[in-house]
Amino acid sequence: MKIYDAVVIGAGPAGITAALYLGRSGCSVLLFEQLTPGGQILLTEALENYPGYPAGIKGYELADLFADHIKDAPNVERPRGEVCSISGSAGDFKIVSAGGEQEHHAKTVIVCTGSKHRHLGLEDEERLIGRGVSYCALCDGNFYRNKTVAVVGGGNSALEETLYLARIVGKVHLIHRRDEFRGVKIYLDRLEAIRDKVEIHRNSVISRLNGKEHLESINIHNLKTDKDTTLPAEALFIYVGFDPETAFLPAEVKRDPNGFLVTDTEMRTNIPGIFAAGDIRSKLCRQVITAAGDGATAAQCAFVFLEQLHA
Repeated sequence: MKIYDAVVIGAGPAGITAALYLGRSGCSVLLFEQLTPGGQILLTEALENYPGYPAGIKGYELADLFADHIKDAPNVERPRGEVCSISGSAGDFKIVSAGGEQEHHAKTVIVCTGSKHRHLGLEDEERLIGRGVSYCALCDGNFYRNKTVAVVGGGNSALEETLYLARIVGKVHLIHRRDEFRGVKIYLDRLEAIRDKVEIHRNSVISRLNGKEHLESINIHNLKTDKDTTLPAEALFIYVGFDPETAFLPAEVKRDPNGFLVTDTEMRTNIPGIFAAGDIRSKLCRQVITAAGDGATAAQCAFVFLEQLHA
């Protein structure tokens, strides 16, 4: 039975970086990728603050560069599939994948599974997914060219996708439950410059989705005035945060109140031999650049841990 030095779960910026560093250090690595390498980058229209690209770079272009870099990496094997469970302990973790049909063993584990878009929890939200309700403007925005759509959220993702949609749709209603946005000022300034395309609804929440076969409109409730309004919208793009992908992990791995993995500065969890990197971690800044940095740190710390195991 082969025991890999490390299994890296997730092939986004954190996972790819960790696998690259470990492979180049001579470690045997199993890098699990569920779909296509790149992670959340593939859902990002463009990155304007990634070092080395002063003119910006498209999300899919950066994802392709990451994928090309890992393609021929030494000592890295790349099975496809979803990890179902992890058990065991440092030196021999058992990783079960492919619906329980495959079993692998590794001395260390680096968790880089990131997070998924949080849902609003509204009635009919699940029913209307793919029929007007979306969590990816880059994926679905083109279906609503020259039409009226809505975006809900107050962070960078909501502002970025509103700017993207404003270039292709007829009008965007941007809905935020607070008066002030969390997103950076440069995005807010750009929104102010296109107020003919974007109408901002502050202190408001979505109370209802309307439409039988497809979304037709949304009801919003103003938390300050207590007034209800119906807005026409053929699509709603939801950006209200993320939930971590941790269901496969042992319950003993420490999480914060939102379910993200708690680590120290060296990416170590409370379970010896299990490390975490990227958006799965409990931290303030979730960006491509920080995910890659986390991956490099986790790989280095895992390498030191492996040396201690062999000592």
